Amino acid sequence: MKNIAILGSTGSIGTQTLDVVREHPDELCVVALAAGKNKDRLREQILEFRPRVVSLDDEEAASRLKKELAGTPVEILSGKDGLMAAAGIDEADIVVTAVVGMMGILPTMEAIRKGKDIALANKETLVTAGHLIIPMAEQYGVKILPVDSEHSAIFQCLHGNRHEDVDRLLITASGGPFRGKTAEDLEQVTLQDALKHPNWAMGQKITIDSSTMVNKGLEVMEAHWLFGVDYDRIQVVVQPQSIIHSMVQFVDGAVLAQLGTPDMRVPIEYALFYPERRSLSGDRLDFNTLTGIQFEKPDTGVFRGLALALEAGKTGGSMPTVFNAANERAVALFLKEKIRYTDIVRIIGTCMDKHTLIPDPRLHEILETERWVYHTIEKMDIGL
Repeated sequence: MKNIAILGSTGSIGTQTLDVVREHPDELCVVALAAGKNKDRLREQILEFRPRVVSLDDEEAASRLKKELAGTPVEILSGKDGLMAAAGIDEADIVVTAVVGMMGILPTMEAIRKGKDIALANKETLVTAGHLIIPMAEQYGVKILPVDSEHSAIFQCLHGNRHEDVDRLLITASGGPFRGKTAEDLEQVTLQDALKHPNWAMGQKITIDSSTMVNKGLEVMEAHWLFGVDYDRIQVVVQPQSIIHSMVQFVDGAVLAQLGTPDMRVPIEYALFYPERRSLSGDRLDFNTLTGIQFEKPDTGVFRGLALALEAGKTGGSMPTVFNAANERAVALFLKEKIRYTDIVRIIGTCMDKHTLIPDPRLHEILETERWVYHTIEKMDIGL
Protein backbone atom coordinates (compact mmCIF):
# COMPACT_ATOMS: atom_id res chain seq x y z
CA MET A 1 0.00 0.00 0.00
CA LYS A 2 1.35 3.42 -0.99
CA ASN A 3 0.23 6.44 1.05
CA ILE A 4 -0.31 9.69 -0.86
CA ALA A 5 -0.96 13.32 0.00
CA ILE A 6 -2.65 15.52 -2.61
CA LEU A 7 -2.13 19.28 -2.60
CA GLY A 8 -4.81 20.88 -4.74
CA SER A 9 -7.24 17.98 -4.37
CA THR A 10 -10.34 19.81 -5.65
CA GLY A 11 -8.73 21.03 -8.86
CA SER A 12 -8.42 19.25 -12.21
CA ILE A 13 -5.26 17.26 -11.43
CA GLY A 14 -6.33 16.57 -7.85
CA THR A 15 -9.70 15.13 -8.81
CA GLN A 16 -8.15 13.00 -11.56
CA THR A 17 -5.58 11.73 -9.05
CA LEU A 18 -8.47 10.57 -6.91
CA ASP A 19 -9.92 8.85 -9.98
CA VAL A 20 -6.68 6.85 -10.15
CA VAL A 21 -7.02 6.01 -6.45
CA ARG A 22 -10.53 4.69 -7.12
CA GLU A 23 -9.06 2.35 -9.75
CA HIS A 24 -6.49 0.97 -7.28
CA PRO A 25 -8.09 1.01 -3.84
CA ASP A 26 -5.94 -1.88 -2.62
CA GLU A 27 -2.68 -0.15 -3.57
CA LEU A 28 -3.22 3.57 -2.90
CA CYS A 29 -4.33 5.22 0.33
CA VAL A 30 -5.02 8.97 0.72
CA VAL A 31 -3.60 10.31 3.99
CA ALA A 32 -3.83 14.06 3.39
CA LEU A 33 -5.74 16.48 1.18
CA ALA A 34 -5.29 20.23 0.74
CA ALA A 35 -7.64 22.49 -1.20
CA GLY A 36 -8.30 26.16 -1.84
CA LYS A 37 -11.84 27.36 -1.18
CA ASN A 38 -14.02 24.51 -2.44
CA LYS A 39 -15.27 23.32 0.94
CA ASP A 40 -18.15 21.24 -0.38
CA ARG A 41 -16.04 19.22 -2.80
CA LEU A 42 -13.38 18.69 -0.14
CA ARG A 43 -16.07 17.47 2.24
CA GLU A 44 -17.16 14.87 -0.32
CA GLN A 45 -13.55 13.76 -0.74
CA ILE A 46 -13.07 13.44 3.02
CA LEU A 47 -16.16 11.27 3.39
CA GLU A 48 -15.07 9.00 0.53
CA PHE A 49 -11.31 8.68 1.14
CA ARG A 50 -11.04 9.23 4.92
CA PRO A 51 -7.70 11.09 5.05
CA ARG A 52 -6.06 11.79 8.40
CA VAL A 53 -5.36 15.50 7.70
CA VAL A 54 -7.01 18.04 5.40
CA SER A 55 -6.52 21.75 4.85
CA LEU A 56 -8.40 24.64 3.26
CA ASP A 57 -6.83 27.97 2.35
CA ASP A 58 -9.85 29.81 3.73
CA GLU A 59 -9.92 29.79 7.54
CA GLU A 60 -13.65 30.56 7.75
CA ALA A 61 -14.50 27.73 5.35
CA ALA A 62 -12.29 25.38 7.38
CA SER A 63 -14.16 26.38 10.54
CA ARG A 64 -17.50 25.57 8.91
CA LEU A 65 -16.13 22.24 7.69
CA LYS A 66 -15.07 21.33 11.23
CA LYS A 67 -18.63 21.84 12.42
CA GLU A 68 -20.07 19.79 9.56
CA LEU A 69 -17.68 16.90 10.25
CA ALA A 70 -17.72 17.03 14.03
CA GLY A 71 -17.18 13.58 15.47
CA THR A 72 -15.10 12.29 12.54
CA PRO A 73 -11.39 11.54 13.11
CA VAL A 74 -10.08 13.87 10.36
CA GLU A 75 -7.90 16.79 11.46
CA ILE A 76 -9.02 19.97 9.66
CA LEU A 77 -6.46 22.77 9.28
CA SER A 78 -6.30 26.00 7.30
CA GLY A 79 -4.02 28.51 5.59
CA LYS A 80 -0.32 28.19 4.94
CA ASP A 81 0.28 26.13 8.10
CA GLY A 82 -2.37 23.63 7.05
CA LEU A 83 -0.92 23.31 3.56
CA MET A 84 2.55 22.71 5.00
CA ALA A 85 1.18 20.11 7.42
CA ALA A 86 -0.49 18.21 4.58
CA ALA A 87 2.72 18.39 2.52
CA GLY A 88 4.90 17.07 5.33
CA ILE A 89 2.60 14.48 6.89
CA ASP A 90 4.69 11.59 8.21
CA GLU A 91 2.57 8.81 6.74
CA ALA A 92 2.86 9.93 3.11
CA ASP A 93 5.22 8.14 0.72
CA ILE A 94 4.55 10.52 -2.17
CA VAL A 95 3.07 14.02 -2.41
CA VAL A 96 1.11 15.14 -5.46
CA THR A 97 1.73 18.89 -5.79
CA ALA A 98 -1.18 20.15 -7.88
CA VAL A 99 -1.76 23.59 -6.36
CA VAL A 100 -1.77 26.43 -8.90
CA GLY A 101 0.89 29.13 -8.84
CA MET A 102 4.01 29.97 -6.89
CA MET A 103 2.32 29.00 -3.64
CA GLY A 104 3.42 25.48 -4.59
CA ILE A 105 7.10 26.19 -3.87
CA LEU A 106 7.08 26.13 -0.06
CA PRO A 107 4.99 22.94 0.41
CA THR A 108 7.11 21.17 -2.21
CA MET A 109 10.23 22.10 -0.26
CA GLU A 110 8.58 20.91 2.97
CA ALA A 111 7.73 17.56 1.42
CA ILE A 112 11.29 17.16 0.12
CA ARG A 113 12.70 17.96 3.57
CA LYS A 114 10.49 15.23 4.99
CA GLY A 115 11.89 12.74 2.45
CA LYS A 116 8.73 12.43 0.32
CA ASP A 117 8.86 11.70 -3.38
CA ILE A 118 7.16 14.43 -5.42
CA ALA A 119 4.60 13.85 -8.16
CA LEU A 120 4.99 17.30 -9.65
CA ALA A 121 2.04 18.98 -11.35
CA ASN A 122 2.95 22.53 -10.35
CA LYS A 123 5.02 24.14 -13.12
CA GLU A 124 5.84 27.25 -11.17
CA THR A 125 7.95 25.37 -8.61
CA LEU A 126 10.68 24.53 -11.12
CA VAL A 127 10.14 27.55 -13.37
CA THR A 128 10.93 29.98 -10.57
CA ALA A 129 12.99 27.88 -8.16
CA GLY A 130 14.42 24.98 -10.15
CA HIS A 131 17.95 26.01 -9.17
CA LEU A 132 16.93 25.44 -5.54
CA ILE A 133 14.55 22.47 -5.86
CA ILE A 134 16.66 20.09 -7.97
CA PRO A 135 19.77 20.25 -5.73
CA MET A 136 17.51 19.94 -2.67
CA ALA A 137 15.86 16.79 -4.05
CA GLU A 138 19.31 15.30 -4.68
CA GLN A 139 20.41 16.23 -1.15
CA TYR A 140 17.42 14.48 0.47
CA GLY A 141 17.42 11.56 -1.96
CA VAL A 142 13.87 12.02 -3.24
CA LYS A 143 12.49 11.57 -6.75
CA ILE A 144 10.82 14.35 -8.73
CA LEU A 145 8.26 12.53 -10.90
CA PRO A 146 6.61 14.68 -13.59
CA VAL A 147 2.83 14.67 -13.91
CA ASP A 148 2.45 17.05 -16.86
CA SER A 149 1.65 14.93 -19.91
CA GLU A 150 4.57 16.37 -21.90
CA HIS A 151 7.17 15.88 -19.19
CA SER A 152 5.84 12.45 -18.33
CA ALA A 153 6.16 11.52 -22.00
CA ILE A 154 9.81 12.61 -22.04
CA PHE A 155 10.41 10.83 -18.73
CA GLN A 156 8.98 7.62 -20.17
CA CYS A 157 11.05 7.93 -23.36
CA LEU A 158 14.21 8.45 -21.31
CA HIS A 159 13.59 5.40 -19.15
CA GLY A 160 16.42 2.94 -19.68
CA ASN A 161 18.45 5.37 -21.81
CA ARG A 162 21.59 7.31 -20.92
CA HIS A 163 21.39 11.07 -20.40
CA GLU A 164 24.54 11.61 -22.45
CA ASP A 165 22.86 9.99 -25.47
CA VAL A 166 20.11 12.65 -25.64
CA ASP A 167 20.40 15.08 -28.55
CA ARG A 168 17.23 17.11 -27.97
CA LEU A 169 13.83 17.12 -26.32
CA LEU A 170 10.78 17.68 -28.53
CA ILE A 171 7.86 19.11 -26.55
CA THR A 172 4.55 18.91 -28.38
CA ALA A 173 1.77 21.49 -28.26
CA SER A 174 -1.79 21.26 -29.53
CA GLY A 175 -1.64 24.89 -30.67
CA GLY A 176 -4.69 25.66 -28.55
CA PRO A 177 -8.01 27.09 -29.76
CA PHE A 178 -6.37 29.90 -31.75
CA ARG A 179 -3.91 27.92 -33.83
CA GLY A 180 -3.63 29.52 -37.27
CA LYS A 181 -5.04 32.86 -36.09
CA THR A 182 -3.35 36.19 -36.78
CA ALA A 183 -2.30 38.79 -34.22
CA GLU A 184 -5.29 40.87 -35.34
CA ASP A 185 -7.62 37.92 -34.73
CA LEU A 186 -6.37 37.63 -31.14
CA GLU A 187 -7.44 41.22 -30.43
CA GLN A 188 -11.07 40.05 -30.70
CA VAL A 189 -10.79 37.00 -28.40
CA THR A 190 -13.27 36.77 -25.53
CA LEU A 191 -12.97 34.88 -22.26
CA GLN A 192 -15.43 32.28 -23.52
CA ASP A 193 -13.34 31.76 -26.66
CA ALA A 194 -10.13 31.28 -24.67
CA LEU A 195 -11.67 28.69 -22.33
CA LYS A 196 -12.52 26.28 -25.18
CA HIS A 197 -9.53 23.96 -25.49
CA PRO A 198 -9.82 21.62 -28.50
CA ASN A 199 -8.44 18.47 -26.82
CA TRP A 200 -7.82 18.66 -23.08
CA ALA A 201 -10.11 19.22 -20.08
CA MET A 202 -8.14 21.42 -17.66
CA GLY A 203 -8.58 24.13 -15.07
CA GLN A 204 -9.28 27.69 -16.19
CA LYS A 205 -5.82 29.11 -15.60
CA ILE A 206 -3.94 26.40 -17.50
CA THR A 207 -6.54 26.51 -20.30
CA ILE A 208 -5.83 30.23 -20.79
CA ASP A 209 -2.08 29.53 -20.63
CA SER A 210 -2.50 26.90 -23.33
CA SER A 211 -4.36 29.31 -25.57
CA THR A 212 -1.57 31.92 -25.33
CA MET A 213 1.12 29.19 -25.57
CA VAL A 214 2.59 30.62 -22.35
CA ASN A 215 2.00 27.15 -20.95
CA LYS A 216 4.36 25.67 -23.50
CA GLY A 217 7.02 28.21 -22.55
CA LEU A 218 6.65 27.26 -18.90
CA GLU A 219 7.01 23.61 -19.89
CA VAL A 220 10.27 24.35 -21.69
CA MET A 221 11.64 26.03 -18.56
CA GLU A 222 10.46 23.13 -16.41
CA ALA A 223 11.99 20.56 -18.80
CA HIS A 224 15.33 22.39 -18.58
CA TRP A 225 15.45 21.68 -14.84
CA LEU A 226 13.79 18.26 -14.81
CA PHE A 227 16.06 16.72 -17.42
CA GLY A 228 19.19 18.90 -17.25
CA VAL A 229 19.02 19.85 -20.93
CA ASP A 230 20.11 23.26 -22.29
CA TYR A 231 17.45 25.51 -23.83
CA ASP A 232 19.09 25.27 -27.24
CA ARG A 233 18.32 21.53 -27.21
CA ILE A 234 14.63 21.86 -26.33
CA GLN A 235 12.25 22.33 -29.26
CA VAL A 236 8.51 23.01 -29.31
CA VAL A 237 6.53 21.23 -32.04
CA VAL A 238 2.82 21.83 -32.70
CA GLN A 239 0.95 18.52 -32.96
CA PRO A 240 -2.75 19.47 -33.18
CA GLN A 241 -4.26 16.02 -32.54
CA SER A 242 -2.57 15.73 -29.10
CA ILE A 243 -1.71 12.10 -29.85
CA ILE A 244 2.06 12.41 -29.44
CA HIS A 245 2.62 13.86 -25.99
CA SER A 246 6.34 14.55 -26.49
CA MET A 247 9.48 12.99 -27.95
CA VAL A 248 13.20 12.53 -27.37
CA GLN A 249 15.75 12.59 -30.17
CA PHE A 250 19.01 10.77 -29.50
CA VAL A 251 22.51 11.40 -30.83
CA ASP A 252 22.16 8.65 -33.44
CA GLY A 253 19.06 10.33 -34.91
CA ALA A 254 16.56 7.88 -33.40
CA VAL A 255 13.41 9.50 -32.00
CA LEU A 256 11.27 7.91 -29.27
CA ALA A 257 7.73 9.22 -28.83
CA GLN A 258 5.04 8.52 -26.24
CA LEU A 259 1.56 8.33 -27.77
CA GLY A 260 -1.90 7.99 -26.32
CA THR A 261 -5.33 9.55 -26.06
CA PRO A 262 -5.52 12.84 -24.15
CA ASP A 263 -6.02 11.56 -20.59
CA MET A 264 -4.20 13.14 -17.64
CA ARG A 265 -4.81 10.05 -15.52
CA VAL A 266 -2.11 8.23 -17.51
CA PRO A 267 0.83 10.44 -16.41
CA ILE A 268 -0.64 10.70 -12.91
CA GLU A 269 -0.78 6.92 -12.55
CA TYR A 270 2.71 6.52 -14.03
CA ALA A 271 4.13 8.93 -11.42
CA LEU A 272 2.33 7.21 -8.54
CA PHE A 273 3.49 3.70 -9.46
CA TYR A 274 6.85 4.45 -11.12
CA PRO A 275 8.74 2.44 -12.32
CA GLU A 276 5.85 0.00 -12.66
CA ARG A 277 2.69 0.35 -14.75
CA ARG A 278 -0.88 -0.48 -13.79
CA SER A 279 -4.07 -1.09 -15.77
CA LEU A 280 -6.24 1.97 -16.34
CA SER A 281 -9.73 2.28 -17.79
CA GLY A 282 -10.32 4.68 -20.66
CA ASP A 283 -10.04 5.09 -24.41
CA ARG A 284 -7.21 3.57 -26.40
CA LEU A 285 -5.66 4.75 -29.65
CA ASP A 286 -7.20 2.97 -32.63
CA PHE A 287 -4.56 2.82 -35.35
CA ASN A 288 -7.12 1.43 -37.80
CA THR A 289 -8.99 4.73 -37.74
CA LEU A 290 -6.06 7.10 -37.19
CA THR A 291 -5.52 8.71 -40.59
CA GLY A 292 -2.53 10.89 -39.83
CA ILE A 293 -0.52 12.96 -37.37
CA GLN A 294 0.18 16.57 -38.24
CA PHE A 295 3.19 18.68 -37.27
CA GLU A 296 3.72 22.45 -37.46
CA LYS A 297 6.24 25.00 -36.33
CA PRO A 298 4.87 27.29 -33.58
CA ASP A 299 4.19 30.87 -34.68
CA THR A 300 6.10 32.87 -32.07
CA GLY A 301 5.30 36.07 -33.93
CA VAL A 302 1.61 35.68 -33.16
CA PHE A 303 2.02 33.79 -29.90
CA ARG A 304 4.57 36.10 -28.32
CA GLY A 305 4.06 34.51 -24.92
CA LEU A 306 6.12 31.52 -26.05
CA ALA A 307 8.91 33.76 -27.38
CA LEU A 308 8.99 35.74 -24.11
CA ALA A 309 9.12 32.51 -22.10
CA LEU A 310 12.14 31.29 -24.06
CA GLU A 311 13.80 34.67 -23.53
CA ALA A 312 13.09 34.53 -19.79
CA GLY A 313 14.41 30.98 -19.49
CA LYS A 314 17.64 31.71 -21.34
CA THR A 315 18.16 34.92 -19.32
CA GLY A 316 17.73 32.93 -16.12
CA GLY A 317 18.10 34.35 -12.63
CA SER A 318 14.94 36.10 -11.49
CA MET A 319 13.55 36.61 -15.02
CA PRO A 320 11.52 33.34 -15.09
CA THR A 321 9.88 34.48 -11.84
CA VAL A 322 8.97 37.80 -13.47
CA PHE A 323 7.52 35.99 -16.47
CA ASN A 324 5.53 33.56 -14.35
CA ALA A 325 4.24 36.07 -11.80
CA ALA A 326 3.22 38.56 -14.49
CA ASN A 327 1.35 35.83 -16.33
CA GLU A 328 -0.38 34.64 -13.14
CA ARG A 329 -1.65 38.11 -12.30
CA ALA A 330 -2.56 38.97 -15.90
CA VAL A 331 -4.53 35.72 -16.37
CA ALA A 332 -6.35 36.35 -13.08
CA LEU A 333 -7.35 39.80 -14.35
CA PHE A 334 -8.48 38.37 -17.69
CA LEU A 335 -10.57 35.67 -15.98
CA LYS A 336 -12.32 38.51 -14.12
CA GLU A 337 -12.74 40.27 -17.51
CA LYS A 338 -10.80 43.32 -16.31
CA ILE A 339 -8.31 43.25 -19.21
CA ARG A 340 -8.32 42.14 -22.84
CA TYR A 341 -6.90 38.81 -23.96
CA THR A 342 -3.92 40.39 -25.71
CA ASP A 343 -3.12 42.43 -22.59
CA ILE A 344 -1.84 39.22 -20.96
CA VAL A 345 1.29 39.06 -23.09
CA ARG A 346 1.69 42.85 -23.13
CA ILE A 347 1.79 42.85 -19.33
CA ILE A 348 4.38 40.06 -19.26
CA GLY A 349 6.62 41.92 -21.71
CA THR A 350 6.36 45.19 -19.82
CA CYS A 351 7.30 43.58 -16.52
CA MET A 352 10.29 41.84 -18.09
CA ASP A 353 11.47 45.13 -19.62
CA LYS A 354 11.21 46.95 -16.28
CA HIS A 355 12.91 44.30 -14.15
CA THR A 356 16.44 44.51 -12.80
CA LEU A 357 17.82 40.99 -12.99
CA ILE A 358 18.91 39.07 -9.88
CA PRO A 359 21.41 36.50 -11.22
CA ASP A 360 21.04 33.76 -8.56
CA PRO A 361 17.96 34.51 -6.43
CA ARG A 362 17.42 32.89 -3.05
CA LEU A 363 13.90 31.95 -1.97
CA HIS A 364 13.19 35.29 -0.27
CA GLU A 365 14.33 37.11 -3.42
CA ILE A 366 12.05 34.96 -5.58
CA LEU A 367 9.08 35.83 -3.37
CA GLU A 368 10.10 39.50 -3.30
CA THR A 369 10.31 39.50 -7.11
CA GLU A 370 6.77 38.14 -7.23
CA ARG A 371 5.59 41.01 -5.00
CA TRP A 372 7.46 43.51 -7.20
CA VAL A 373 5.68 42.18 -10.28
CA TYR A 374 2.26 42.46 -8.65
CA HIS A 375 3.01 46.03 -7.53
CA THR A 376 4.27 46.94 -11.01
CA ILE A 377 1.08 45.63 -12.63
CA GLU A 378 -1.07 47.57 -10.17
CA LYS A 379 0.56 50.79 -11.38
CA MET A 380 0.06 50.03 -15.07
CA ASP A 381 -2.57 51.89 -17.08
CA ILE A 382 -4.50 48.88 -18.31
CA GLY A 383 -8.06 47.65 -18.28
CA LEU A 384 -11.20 47.68 -20.41
